[in-house]
Amino acid sequence: RQGRDRSRFTLPDLRVSTSLTLVLLDAVLLALVVGAGWRDLGGRRVPLWLPCGFLVVALLGFLVWAADDATLPVPSLLIGALALSVPMIFGALGGVISERVGVVNVAIEGQLLAGAFVSAVVTTVVGHPVVGLVSAALAGALVASVLGVMSTRYWVDQVIVGVVLNVLVGGITAFLYSSVLSQHVADLNAPERLPALAVPVLSRIPVVGPAFFQQTAIVYLAYAAVAAVWFGLFRTRWGLRVRAVGEHPQAADTVGIAVNLTRFRNVALAGAIAGLGGAYFTLGSVGAFQRNMTAGVGYIALAAVIFGRWDPIRATVAALLFGFAMNLQYVLGVIGSPVPSEFLLMFPYLVTVIAVSGVAGHVRGPAAAGAPYRSG
Repeated sequence: RQGRDRSRFTLPDLRVSTSLTLVLLDAVLLALVVGAGWRDLGGRRVPLWLPCGFLVVALLGFLVWAADDATLPVPSLLIGALALSVPMIFGALGGVISERVGVVNVAIEGQLLAGAFVSAVVTTVVGHPVVGLVSAALAGALVASVLGVMSTRYWVDQVIVGVVLNVLVGGITAFLYSSVLSQHVADLNAPERLPALAVPVLSRIPVVGPAFFQQTAIVYLAYAAVAAVWFGLFRTRWGLRVRAVGEHPQAADTVGIAVNLTRFRNVALAGAIAGLGGAYFTLGSVGAFQRNMTAGVGYIALAAVIFGRWDPIRATVAALLFGFAMNLQYVLGVIGSPVPSEFLLMFPYLVTVIAVSGVAGHVRGPAAAGAPYRSG
């Protein structure tokens, strides 16, 4: 229902029978399982929409059961889910670009955290959020550049470098927060947050409008980034070069593409995009920087890349799913759901594991991802 006065229309509560709804949803789940099994036995490929549909229907059934005899605030659920998904969307887009060009980007967590830290400090000092956004992109690109140099010039294991960068950035930002930012909050850690901007007409749509079209500029930038990355990867010469380097670097080198230079540049670009996601924490959501405020979002973004089959749009859908699962634990706790609190805490990570292992476990990523290329 529409519980907040952010739309021209107000929808009444929708009351449903829990038992009848669960029976119907179980029938749908059974039909999806039978359909997938029938195609698999016939030697035909199971389309992605079947397992995705299974996850959505199963999640809907869980919501109906968990919210029995209570009112589920759908607008708040959507608004919170989007807020938690935006950093993952930026991180997933960075991961898609990086892995498409042949570099496994485990350092998304560090890029998000660097963007959050730098954007908070720069915006506080300069006094303008736009400058903070630019600085966040530069910070993410700097972290990614270290990964790019190590993977293209020194041929170091990319996963190890990514983990080390995450630990390094986490340690540096935690130290600076404790020793500097916490001592000078007004001067260094009080950034001006971006205001919410309503999109005409679209923001008036019941339920969906306030959730998706009455947001800050960073959210709209995420929408644009998804479209731009998809179009760039599959409809431009740049995207063809990126995919060629990630799939068959030897062939790309043969036709004159500088493989390692292409990898370095695009890994830096991927880091800049992830850095923008970090800025969302301090300029669009939480506000002031806090120690380790990304809380593992970068790793979930990497899972969204795999779940989305290295496609920008599918990875965005996966990020939205994971964000929805993360917000669900808070909403169910507020309405007094009988679900144990321990299960609610593990629920988003459980959804992540099930999604990646069950849906994306048999897909193949870019062939040359993670493999260093030595010219000649």
